[in-house]
Amino acid sequence: MDQHDVPPGGYVQLLTPDGERVDSVTTAEGVTYTADFTDEEYRGLYRDLVTVRRLDTEGLALQRQGELGLWASLLGQEAAQVGSGRALRPQDMAFPTYREHGVLYCRGIDPIMPFGLFRGVDQGGWDPDAHKFHLYTLVIGSQTLHATGYSMGVTMDGRTGSADGEAVIAYLGDGATSQGEVNESFVWSGVFNAPIVFFCQNNQYAISLPLERQARAPLYQRAGGYGFPGIRVDGNDVLASYAVTRAALDNARTGQGPTLIEAYTYRMGAHTSSDDPTRYRIASEVESWKAKDPISRVKQFLLKQQIADDGFFGEVDEDARRLALDLRERVLAMPDPKPVEMFDHIYPEGSHLVDAQRARFAEYHASFE
Repeated sequence: MDQHDVPPGGYVQLLTPDGERVDSVTTAEGVTYTADFTDEEYRGLYRDLVTVRRLDTEGLALQRQGELGLWASLLGQEAAQVGSGRALRPQDMAFPTYREHGVLYCRGIDPIMPFGLFRGVDQGGWDPDAHKFHLYTLVIGSQTLHATGYSMGVTMDGRTGSADGEAVIAYLGDGATSQGEVNESFVWSGVFNAPIVFFCQNNQYAISLPLERQARAPLYQRAGGYGFPGIRVDGNDVLASYAVTRAALDNARTGQGPTLIEAYTYRMGAHTSSDDPTRYRIASEVESWKAKDPISRVKQFLLKQQIADDGFFGEVDEDARRLALDLRERVLAMPDPKPVEMFDHIYPEGSHLVDAQRARFAEYHASFE
């Protein structure tokens, strides 16, 4: 397909639900987005999407079987997460919510890591600095404050102003945009021209509250009130999610300040495993969004362009199944932590106060024996 313009109130889209490729998109502000990949890279994006969905499915299954205390599914949001995750450069820092399993996977972190958190055996487990991916944050919106402070530090340390600079991305949901912490983050980021991208996955519901009861205007338009640009992207389009995020990150790292990206997508499953979405949305709505599925459109594109065949798709499915099986076995083998271990890893250099508390706690527990 040829270049086309973004319609008023529309979004950037480079791959239609029918698998048709759009060469480039130009916004009303004159910004052009495109994403050119090799055939191998296109196949790699498809593999990412399928693998991430399969691991997510395993997480929900484990929770239903009593092996996890909770699970926050990303079903339907794979393109937004894989597209933005692959747009990150090695030096960039990401601040997730509790649902960014796809971004975690793209950052090269062992996919078992969030399972320890939801199983209750650890507090996260990965090194945020080593992977440039912060720990999961369950308090709605607070990660945007962490990301803003970190991004201001990046500027103070002189790590911006060139193509090799560092940028920061903060993930949030549509519900988080109603939080005071997010408003404060927007204010500080705009005033201090922080090298940050706010990536809002608008999955249409803040738990049970639909978008129309949260905001009277498109979420991306809020950025203008804080002095930086906002852009809406088709969040079920992995190519557009990549292109828009990469451009925003590059703007941030070169000193052009923040951007708010609204990834317009849909939460196909429940908010978390403790939620029942049938109580507040109708089945026909879910079915209409299934036609926009992020994985099926990439598969159709690969078939139409003769980039992949049934053998490849079967191989991807089998690899994802094996990875999920391995993940399940490793989760079930996780040892239960000893109560006294909650005192570990509090201070990197240790603390005599924590040591004293640990000793008293151990003594108290020993008294029951």
